[in-house]
Order: sequence, then C-alpha cells, then structure tokens
Amino acid sequence: MNTIRFQLTVRFAGALLITMFAFALAVWEARRSGAAEEVRRTARAEADIVLAVLRQTEASGQPVTIVRDPAVGPVLTADLRSLVEGMPDYVAVLAQDGRLLALSAAAVSHLSSDESRLLDSTALAAPAGGSARLITLDEQPMLLVIRQPLATRSAVSRIAVAIPIQPVEQEAVRELIGTLVVIAPLLLLVSLALGYAIAGRAIQPVDKIINELHAITDGRSLHRRLAAIEGAEMQRLVSTLNEMLERLESSFGALRRFTADASHELKTPLAVLRADVERAMTESAPRAERLVALEEALHEITRMADLVESLLTLARADEGRFDLHREPVDLAVIVRDVFETASILGESAELTVTLPRLEPAMVYGDSTRLRHLFLNLATNAIKYTPRGGSVELTLLRHERTVAFNVRDSGIGISAGDLPHVFERFYRADRARSRLSERGGFGLGLAIAQYIAEAHGGSIAVRSRLTRGSTFTVTLPIYEPATEVVAPAGGEKQA
Repeated sequence: MNTIRFQLTVRFAGALLITMFAFALAVWEARRSGAAEEVRRTARAEADIVLAVLRQTEASGQPVTIVRDPAVGPVLTADLRSLVEGMPDYVAVLAQDGRLLALSAAAVSHLSSDESRLLDSTALAAPAGGSARLITLDEQPMLLVIRQPLATRSAVSRIAVAIPIQPVEQEAVRELIGTLVVIAPLLLLVSLALGYAIAGRAIQPVDKIINELHAITDGRSLHRRLAAIEGAEMQRLVSTLNEMLERLESSFGALRRFTADASHELKTPLAVLRADVERAMTESAPRAERLVALEEALHEITRMADLVESLLTLARADEGRFDLHREPVDLAVIVRDVFETASILGESAELTVTLPRLEPAMVYGDSTRLRHLFLNLATNAIKYTPRGGSVELTLLRHERTVAFNVRDSGIGISAGDLPHVFERFYRADRARSRLSERGGFGLGLAIAQYIAEAHGGSIAVRSRLTRGSTFTVTLPIYEPATEVVAPAGGEKQA
C-alpha cells in the first residue's frame, strides 16, 4: 500500500511511538524523583517518631538510658529499645559519646558489623539538620536522614534512619511498565485509526483534484479549470495547475491551428501541382501548353519546398538545434547589400526604396541569418506596399544597441492584428484579401523574431491601417573587450 494516506498513517504511528517513549521516560524520571522524595519523607517521619518519644520521656523526668552491662555501656530503656527495634527500616540511636544506644531489628538482621559501624560513623559525620544523603548498606543504595534532640543535656546525640531506595524505584518502574503494557496498545490502535481517518480527510482535496484533472486532460476539456479549494497549500496547487492547463490549452490550440494552416497551405499547391501534371501528361495537348504546365508545377514545387524549409527551420528552433555560426559582423555591409536587393525588387514593383541613414555598427552573430532577417522585413514591406509607395531602410547606432528600421507606406496592420503578426501562419485578412497574389505562408515574421532573439535582440512593429508599418530590429553592439556568451539554443561559436 504505497499511498500517501498509508504513508502518513505509518509516519504518524512512528511519531506517536517516539512521543510515547519520550513521555514514558519523562514519567519514569518524575516517578523516580517522587520515589526518592517519598523515601525521604518516610525516613524523616520514622526519625521524628523516635525523637518525639525520647523528648516526651525526657520531659516527664523518666530515664532514657540504663546500664545493664558496665563493659558495654548505657543502652536505651526497654520501652524505648522495643520502639526502635520495631521500626521497619534501619534505625540507629547514638549517645553523646558516639556509642550505639539502640539498633532496629531490620538493621541487626541485615547489616554486618562493618556495615553497622559504617552506619554509626556516617551518622556521626553527617549534619543533623534533617537533610538526606545517599549511602550504601547491605549492598544497596540507601537514603540516610539524621535527626538530633533539641535538649543540650539529652543522653541521645543523634537518630539515624536509613531506607533502601531501590525497592521503591523498582515498584515505580513496575507500575509504569504495567500501565504502558495495558494502555499503550489500545492507545496506539485508537491513534492509528484516527490518524488514518485524518489522513484520508487531509488528502480528500487531492483526490478531488485528481478526479477533476482526469476529466479535464482527455484533450477535449482543456477549457475547464479546477475549482477553488480551502487551504493555502491547496489553493497554490490549484492555481499552479490552472496556469498549467491554460498553457496546455494555448499549446494545443496553437498545434491545432498549425496543423490546419499547414494542411491548408499544402492543399492548394498540391491540387495545382496535380492539375499541372495531369495537363502535361495529356497527349493531345500542344507542346507549349505542356511546358507551361510543367513550369507552373515547378513553381508550386518551389513554393512547397520553401514552406517545408520554413517549417524545418521553426522546428529546429523549437528544439534548440537552430545553429548560429557567430563572428563579428559589420551590419552596415549587410544592410547595404539588403538595400541593393530591395531596390531591384522595388523597381519592378514601382516603389521607391531609400537608405537615408546608415551608421556603422558591429554585432556578434551569424551574417547569413541576419541578412535573411533584414531581407525578409524589406521584401515584406515591398510586398504589402501598393505601387507608387515608398520603403525606407535605416541603420541607427545607439549607446549599446543598434536598430535596423524598415518603414513603408503600405496598407498597414489593424490594431486587432498587431499582437498576432509574429504568430506562425498568421496573416491579416485585409492583406490577404487585397494582395492574395503576393501572399506568403505567414512564417517569415515568426522566423525573423527567432533570429533576432537568438542574437540577444528583439523585433517590434508599429503600424496603423492604411498608413504603413515600421518594423524595428534591435541588436546589442559587439564589444571586443567583453566576453560574449551565446544564448541557449545550441548556437555554435565561430
């Protein structure tokens, strides 16, 4: 089950186990500290009981100690001794001179003589303010509490109470483990169920997005958009996907238009080519008519070859395989050559082609591609300028850029068509209807735009219907002292 819901549940369970373990350690440490405090309170209570009885006995004027054996020295009276011996823990009562007056039965039965002496010496050395300290008796850690009578003439110097800590701590650990064994599995199962339900609810918007995307991306519903979903992250995801769908819709639309336009552009020349071939194959047709048909067929084949070459150029540009053989290029030379060609074309079209300004400028680029770019704009201006009009070419150098302008007095471009003139296969209807005999394929400006951008420049157009157009190509000036970095696209350095 490699689903996000399952992974979230497993990780939630892992985090819960780690948290439970940390919580158990914290509880154990707290319980351990509480056990030590409980032992300390018990030791003080036992010492206070013995101390209270001794004070009461002394206050009533009764003796606290008696001498049964001169060799041994004084001991507590029988009643007081039986009280001390009945204490459940290790209790020692010491005289002012350090002798042992009484010892509890637990201490007598469990402590060796060395340990008993250690208890006495530790009790004598320890401060008698009721504070506790750790000692080791009977091979286990114990908490020792010392109490001292307030009367300065009391026969008793100190009361020492020692209680083992380990049994209390072990009891606390057993209680904690028992609680965890009973509660932890149940808590884990309930948490897993809740985590699985919460994870399912959390990814429910994702499932909704997946279902909507599955319905949209069938290729026929790209106009649809995902509905808004609550949550900042989900809203960002929906916005990003909607933007992607918008780009996909635009790309699919462009692809459909491209296919339709390419089919349309090939359909007519193929029909003409077929008719010309059939006419040339007619045996009854005169030789001159056959030659005319073959000439027309050759013309259509040339147009189709140009179309295929343009399509191949754009395809290579889209794939980044549009090679540029870069070198320092004098634009003035290229513009002058383009002007001479444009003058010849303009003369046959009864147009005036001028070159009023030609400023020297060097760029780093492909001279062949740049000539293609400039000549494309010049021939385009001649193509859509009526007889008697004018076409003006200029090359102007600025501080760090150079601008090549082509201005004509032609039919112009409407405001609605201007944003689309650089799209593939796009041709303004007015231009097509009025000058259909000169119409191209609508790919020249798309290729021109790519060439300009591949050289790090740009191309722009200003136009008004019936008032002519101005195309401007802006390129960066070549500076020999600056290292030139070729833009992405697979261009080759000369």
